[in-house]
Amino acid sequence: MNLRVIPCLLLHKGGLVKSVKFKDYKYVGDPINAVKIFNEKEADEISIIDISATAERRSPNYSLINEIVSEAFMPVAYGGGVCEPDQLKKIFQSGVEKIIVNKSAHTTPQLISEGAKLFGSQSIVVSIDVKKTMFKGHRVFTDNGKNDTGLSPSSFAKQMESMGAGEILLNSIDRDGTYKGYDHELIYSVSHAVSIPVVAVGGASSLDDFRIARESGASAVAAGSMFVFKRPHQAVLINYPSQQEFDKTLFKKEQ
Repeated sequence: MNLRVIPCLLLHKGGLVKSVKFKDYKYVGDPINAVKIFNEKEADEISIIDISATAERRSPNYSLINEIVSEAFMPVAYGGGVCEPDQLKKIFQSGVEKIIVNKSAHTTPQLISEGAKLFGSQSIVVSIDVKKTMFKGHRVFTDNGKNDTGLSPSSFAKQMESMGAGEILLNSIDRDGTYKGYDHELIYSVSHAVSIPVVAVGGASSLDDFRIARESGASAVAAGSMFVFKRPHQAVLINYPSQQEFDKTLFKKEQ
């Protein structure tokens, strides 16, 4: 069974940053340079999310998106500031293969169905950011982890699938940037509630984490800190495992 492994990069004011639990942003470099390195590393695909676009109520940075796509040798998914069908069209025209929607999935869910109808479900990804609350279990949050919607991730994922989403990007806020491994309980509950692919993100520290996420039901895995930092000192060093490393850990035949 193959597993897509996706660098997930965060844009903030034009530069790349990495967070810990959606806070404490650290600048990690220029997005174009990062894309060129991931080209050389032969990454499966790449996700670029502008985390400040929606917060600042501005449109996507189309010129930067065009530049990223022109440099990328792998499929690109983009998210951030997308709230209208015309924006979907303009981004897809740049060569982006998937658009990631987060806040608009709550405020204007018809964008999901319109996007799926116009461009195909496979091109519309709904990003679901999740925290584990003390008394109510996992809950969906918006606005970079600030607002509790009161929704359960599984029920919201099912709703988004019914609206036409072709993929779920499932992000554990509690695990983000911690290297503590994915939230396997969360992955299992959401992946078994929907039939569309679930991409797990938040907490990866090793290839074993990828394998365990797959066993929990993830169709693909994404990571940020693991691919932009060298531990233990968190020096910025963009990296991506070789095919041989993947084969050894992920693709070995069951004994």
